[in-house]
Amino acid sequence: MKKGWTLYLSLGFAACWSLLSPGTQAAPLDRSQPTNIEADHVEVDDRTKVATFTGNVLLTQGSLTLRSDKLVAVQDAQGFQKGVASMNNNKRAYISQRRTNGELAEGEAERIEYDGRTEIAEMTGNAEVRSGGDTVRGERIKYNALTEQYQADSTGGKNGGRVHITIPPKNTTGAKP
Repeated sequence: MKKGWTLYLSLGFAACWSLLSPGTQAAPLDRSQPTNIEADHVEVDDRTKVATFTGNVLLTQGSLTLRSDKLVAVQDAQGFQKGVASMNNNKRAYISQRRTNGELAEGEAERIEYDGRTEIAEMTGNAEVRSGGDTVRGERIKYNALTEQYQADSTGGKNGGRVHITIPPKNTTGAKP
Protein backbone atom coordinates (compact mmCIF):
# COMPACT_ATOMS: atom_id res chain seq x y z
CA MET A 1 0.00 0.00 0.00
CA LYS A 2 1.35 3.38 -0.91
CA LYS A 3 2.00 5.76 1.97
CA GLY A 4 -0.45 8.36 0.66
CA TRP A 5 -3.47 6.08 1.15
CA THR A 6 -3.40 6.02 4.92
CA LEU A 7 -2.59 9.72 5.10
CA TYR A 8 -5.52 10.69 2.85
CA LEU A 9 -7.87 8.33 4.65
CA SER A 10 -7.03 9.56 8.13
CA LEU A 11 -7.08 13.24 7.13
CA GLY A 12 -10.49 12.69 5.57
CA PHE A 13 -11.94 11.11 8.69
CA ALA A 14 -10.25 13.65 10.93
CA ALA A 15 -11.85 16.38 8.83
CA CYS A 16 -15.17 14.52 8.94
CA TRP A 17 -15.08 14.35 12.70
CA SER A 18 -14.03 17.96 13.18
CA LEU A 19 -16.92 19.01 10.98
CA LEU A 20 -19.50 16.99 12.87
CA SER A 21 -18.44 18.40 16.25
CA PRO A 22 -19.06 22.15 16.17
CA GLY A 23 -17.62 24.73 18.51
CA THR A 24 -14.24 23.16 19.20
CA GLN A 25 -11.24 22.15 17.17
CA ALA A 26 -9.56 18.77 16.88
CA ALA A 27 -6.35 18.30 18.80
CA PRO A 28 -3.77 20.08 16.58
CA LEU A 29 -1.12 17.39 16.96
CA ASP A 30 -3.38 14.63 15.60
CA ARG A 31 -2.66 15.46 11.96
CA SER A 32 1.09 15.18 12.56
CA GLN A 33 0.77 11.76 14.21
CA PRO A 34 1.21 8.49 12.32
CA THR A 35 -1.94 6.77 11.06
CA ASN A 36 -2.42 3.17 12.12
CA ILE A 37 -5.01 0.90 10.53
CA GLU A 38 -5.68 -2.63 11.73
CA ALA A 39 -8.11 -5.04 10.07
CA ASP A 40 -8.61 -8.75 9.52
CA HIS A 41 -8.17 -8.22 5.77
CA VAL A 42 -7.20 -5.47 3.33
CA GLU A 43 -7.45 -5.21 -0.44
CA VAL A 44 -5.78 -2.35 -2.32
CA ASP A 45 -6.20 -1.62 -6.00
CA ASP A 46 -3.63 1.02 -6.96
CA ARG A 47 -5.05 1.18 -10.49
CA THR A 48 -8.55 2.23 -9.34
CA LYS A 49 -7.31 3.95 -6.16
CA VAL A 50 -9.58 1.91 -3.87
CA ALA A 51 -8.53 0.47 -0.51
CA THR A 52 -10.96 -1.81 1.37
CA PHE A 53 -10.35 -2.86 4.97
CA THR A 54 -12.66 -5.50 6.46
CA GLY A 55 -13.14 -7.22 9.81
CA ASN A 56 -12.63 -5.44 13.14
CA VAL A 57 -11.25 -2.29 11.52
CA LEU A 58 -9.46 0.12 13.83
CA LEU A 59 -8.04 3.41 12.54
CA THR A 60 -6.12 5.63 14.95
CA GLN A 61 -4.23 8.88 14.50
CA GLY A 62 -3.33 10.74 17.67
CA SER A 63 -6.57 11.07 19.65
CA LEU A 64 -8.74 10.13 16.62
CA THR A 65 -10.21 6.61 16.79
CA LEU A 66 -12.49 4.97 14.23
CA ARG A 67 -13.95 1.46 14.65
CA SER A 68 -16.00 -0.32 12.00
CA ASP A 69 -16.58 -3.65 10.26
CA LYS A 70 -15.60 -2.19 6.89
CA LEU A 71 -13.70 0.86 5.72
CA VAL A 72 -13.47 1.84 2.03
CA ALA A 73 -11.28 4.69 0.79
CA VAL A 74 -11.38 5.97 -2.80
CA GLN A 75 -9.26 8.65 -4.44
CA ASP A 76 -10.44 10.27 -7.68
CA ALA A 77 -8.24 11.45 -10.57
CA GLN A 78 -8.06 14.98 -9.13
CA GLY A 79 -6.79 13.65 -5.78
CA PHE A 80 -10.00 14.10 -3.77
CA GLN A 81 -10.76 11.36 -1.29
CA LYS A 82 -13.94 9.71 -0.07
CA GLY A 83 -14.04 7.46 2.95
CA VAL A 84 -16.90 5.25 4.13
CA ALA A 85 -16.93 3.32 7.41
CA SER A 86 -19.81 0.91 7.98
CA MET A 87 -21.06 -1.85 10.26
CA ASN A 88 -23.00 -5.07 9.72
CA ASN A 89 -26.19 -6.29 11.41
CA ASN A 90 -27.54 -2.83 12.35
CA LYS A 91 -24.57 -2.14 14.61
CA ARG A 92 -22.97 1.30 14.58
CA ALA A 93 -19.49 2.40 13.54
CA TYR A 94 -17.78 4.50 16.21
CA ILE A 95 -15.60 7.61 15.89
CA SER A 96 -14.07 9.74 18.63
CA GLN A 97 -11.53 12.50 18.99
CA ARG A 98 -10.17 14.55 21.87
CA ARG A 99 -10.84 18.28 21.34
CA THR A 100 -8.36 21.08 22.15
CA ASN A 101 -10.45 21.92 25.23
CA GLY A 102 -9.93 18.35 26.51
CA GLU A 103 -13.48 17.15 25.85
CA LEU A 104 -14.04 13.89 24.04
CA ALA A 105 -16.34 14.16 21.01
CA GLU A 106 -17.95 10.83 20.03
CA GLY A 107 -20.24 9.66 17.30
CA GLU A 108 -21.91 6.46 16.18
CA ALA A 109 -23.84 5.51 13.05
CA GLU A 110 -24.35 2.51 10.81
CA ARG A 111 -22.43 4.46 8.13
CA ILE A 112 -19.94 7.31 8.48
CA GLU A 113 -18.94 9.04 5.25
CA TYR A 114 -16.71 11.95 4.23
CA ASP A 115 -16.37 13.43 0.74
CA GLY A 116 -13.26 15.59 0.34
CA ARG A 117 -14.45 17.13 -2.93
CA THR A 118 -17.74 18.49 -1.56
CA GLU A 119 -16.49 18.78 2.03
CA ILE A 120 -19.64 17.08 3.23
CA ALA A 121 -19.58 14.77 6.24
CA GLU A 122 -22.54 12.49 6.81
CA MET A 123 -23.51 9.94 9.44
CA THR A 124 -26.50 7.75 8.54
CA GLY A 125 -28.43 4.95 10.21
CA ASN A 126 -29.27 5.61 13.85
CA ALA A 127 -26.73 8.46 14.02
CA GLU A 128 -25.67 10.07 17.27
CA VAL A 129 -23.07 12.75 18.08
CA ARG A 130 -22.04 13.60 21.66
CA SER A 131 -19.77 16.51 22.57
CA GLY A 132 -19.50 18.79 25.59
CA GLY A 133 -22.62 17.27 27.15
CA ASP A 134 -24.70 17.98 24.02
CA THR A 135 -26.26 15.06 22.15
CA VAL A 136 -27.85 14.99 18.70
CA ARG A 137 -29.66 11.84 17.50
CA GLY A 138 -31.35 11.19 14.20
CA GLU A 139 -31.42 8.87 11.25
CA ARG A 140 -28.98 11.20 9.46
CA ILE A 141 -26.64 13.97 10.60
CA LYS A 142 -24.96 15.95 7.82
CA TYR A 143 -22.57 18.91 7.76
CA ASN A 144 -21.47 20.99 4.77
CA ALA A 145 -18.15 22.69 5.56
CA LEU A 146 -18.44 25.06 2.60
CA THR A 147 -21.78 26.53 3.70
CA GLU A 148 -21.27 25.80 7.44
CA GLN A 149 -24.76 24.34 7.63
CA TYR A 150 -25.91 21.34 9.65
CA GLN A 151 -28.89 19.10 8.98
CA ALA A 152 -30.32 16.30 11.07
CA ASP A 153 -33.38 14.26 10.19
CA SER A 154 -35.08 11.05 11.12
CA THR A 155 -37.51 10.47 8.29
CA GLY A 156 -38.08 6.73 8.13
CA GLY A 157 -35.54 6.14 10.87
CA LYS A 158 -35.38 4.30 14.15
CA ASN A 159 -35.90 7.43 16.25
CA GLY A 160 -39.65 7.66 15.76
CA GLY A 161 -39.30 9.99 12.78
CA ARG A 162 -37.95 12.78 14.98
CA VAL A 163 -34.58 14.36 15.67
CA HIS A 164 -33.60 14.41 19.35
CA ILE A 165 -31.27 17.08 20.74
CA THR A 166 -30.20 17.34 24.36
CA ILE A 167 -28.42 20.46 25.61
CA PRO A 168 -27.62 20.41 29.33
CA PRO A 169 -27.99 23.62 31.33
CA LYS A 170 -24.93 25.82 31.64
CA ASN A 171 -23.08 25.70 34.95
CA THR A 172 -25.02 28.12 37.12
CA THR A 173 -22.96 27.76 40.28
CA GLY A 174 -22.94 31.09 42.08
CA ALA A 175 -25.58 32.60 39.82
CA LYS A 176 -28.40 34.55 41.46
CA PRO A 177 -32.01 33.44 40.78
